[in-house]
Amino acid sequence: MDFVSIRIITGDVARLVAFYEKVTGVSAAWATEDFAELRTPRATLAIASTRTVPLFAPGSASAAANDSVITEFLVEDVDRAYGNLTGVVDFVTEPTTMPWGNRSLLFRDPDGNLVNFFTPVTPAAIEKFAR
Repeated sequence: MDFVSIRIITGDVARLVAFYEKVTGVSAAWATEDFAELRTPRATLAIASTRTVPLFAPGSASAAANDSVITEFLVEDVDRAYGNLTGVVDFVTEPTTMPWGNRSLLFRDPDGNLVNFFTPVTPAAIEKFAR
């Protein structure tokens, strides 16, 4: 098995795709007006309209209702990302070094979903994410 993507359900696909394109610098690949993907070398962020939910199971997902998942992006320099995102995103925290060795920055997307940009800073964390 291989984990390949996470999907966010939204009421406004174009708005959410534009936000993630802006903060990540990754261009989306659109399949339909209801579905787009931002592909990175490690994983894919899929963004889908609420209109796609009934294709799986009616009522199984709701837009802007996430209180437990954090979507994470490995970035080269989290402090530089913080400077670039100031005035663009709703920050939850400033860059903070976590006990597990990542320097992390937490903010919210337009639907209120939590997003973490992080940079490994300790030798163990750097080794973990080395390619």
